Amino acid sequence: MTISIDQIKELRNKTGAGMADCKKALEDSDGNIEKAIEILRKKGAALATKRADKSTNEGAIKSKISDDKKSAAIIEVNCETDFVSKGEAFQEFSDNVAEATLLAKSNDINTVLETKIGELTIKERLDSLMAAVAEKTEIKRVCYLHIEDGFFGDYNHFGSKLGSLVGAKGEYTEEAGDILNKIAMQVVAMNPIAIKREDVPAEIIEKEKEIYTSQVKNEGKPENIIDKIVQNKTEKYFQENVLLEQEFIQDSKMAVMDFIADYKEKTGKSFEITEMVIYQLG
Repeated sequence: MTISIDQIKELRNKTGAGMADCKKALEDSDGNIEKAIEILRKKGAALATKRADKSTNEGAIKSKISDDKKSAAIIEVNCETDFVSKGEAFQEFSDNVAEATLLAKSNDINTVLETKIGELTIKERLDSLMAAVAEKTEIKRVCYLHIEDGFFGDYNHFGSKLGSLVGAKGEYTEEAGDILNKIAMQVVAMNPIAIKREDVPAEIIEKEKEIYTSQVKNEGKPENIIDKIVQNKTEKYFQENVLLEQEFIQDSKMAVMDFIADYKEKTGKSFEITEMVIYQLG
């Protein structure tokens, strides 16, 4: 039978598969859209088995925040090549995974796979995508966060290779949201290990002090000033690795905590950062 261009476009819109694959699936199903969709999904599932041993070092990091700003999701989807990761179909699928994670309110990949976006589950969309791009594609990790009495900010670096979520307790305003987005950018740029110094594990600090002490002794510094030098180096470690104490990337004259304090002084409103997640591809 003759397959019309409108049928092919309809199937493509439903599955994201390539035009040629859509035409073939429609021909094999005698023009039945539902059967054609099933054919494409089976093709994707079969491809997944065939390419199970392939490495997936490319992909995308995506984040999404709920309309009320109280919930957020960040995800990583991987594929085999940079060419596919930059494609519209892969990027759209990655956005769908972030949306599904938010809808599912779950950190479980299997739960996300069973979540529907539109008419299709994420698993069905994944099978269709693999049929279209002919590469192993997988959801590597998902993270869902919620703050009942707060809000979230996020930042995705150009190319979707890095992304972060930052959550805060406090009243949401447009200005506060903008500040949190800028702090999320800070997280991506400076990769802090903790929000505040109290969150840094004691064993890490002890190890740093041990290293500093050895360094100072090897430099032949007098015993009576060793403790002071180690203390100063430890303070610098906090300033470089703790989010609130880091030099703010958009204003080197203040730390992140000063930026937040400045907002409080100007508006009379305040917020406290309580959540921080950073994803780097791979």
